[in-house]
Amino acid sequence: MQWVLFLLLLFVNSMEMLAQARRKKRVSTTLFENCTGCVMCSEDNGCISCQQRLFLLIWRDGIRQYGACVHGCPPGYFGVRGQEVNRCIKCRSPSCDSCFSKDFCMKCKEQFYLHKGKCFSSCPQDTVALHSTRECQGKPKKCDVGPWGSWSPCNNQGRTCGSKWGSTTRVREVLRPSKDDAAACQTLSESRKCRLKKICPGEKKENKKNEKRERKQRRKKKLESLMVI
Repeated sequence: MQWVLFLLLLFVNSMEMLAQARRKKRVSTTLFENCTGCVMCSEDNGCISCQQRLFLLIWRDGIRQYGACVHGCPPGYFGVRGQEVNRCIKCRSPSCDSCFSKDFCMKCKEQFYLHKGKCFSSCPQDTVALHSTRECQGKPKKCDVGPWGSWSPCNNQGRTCGSKWGSTTRVREVLRPSKDDAAACQTLSESRKCRLKKICPGEKKENKKNEKRERKQRRKKKLESLMVI
């Protein structure tokens, strides 16, 4: 009787072990819906490898690991394409919503500000927060300059007369000469239009002399033409 019970328990135990082994090897049709895009899939851990162009996303739930094949990596991950498998890798910073690499963030989660690839709860010193883009921007540097100088004489290509219009310029200097100040000072000179004397002094008499000379030459030519006739 004892031998019969022993053999019966042994048979039941072997059947359970066989069924468990079969469950681990096969992928059921109901589970295959969660293995979309998989090349290899496990009942316990999901996708192990993906079809070409898809990314393998792996996450943990306690001590258990799960895998899924996705077309694009979710927030907090970035995609890396490899020869054998494309993977979604998690951003190192938990406050990062989208990253270019593990340590370079491109977009932060709400209530954080982006500055040079990092996420901050408040912007660092010498920066200001842009609430529309959730980014930190450098503060504009102050330009410490002196007062404007006097306007230069009105001229046109170096001449102060002889045309109707010219230009005049004035400048100002940086009080603390340094590279940073000079770069911040965008307007150190300005120009404006001004009116010139159309005829330069002395040109009027010279013009009259030229006109008289031309009139005499015309009269002379006219007389010569009449004498020929």
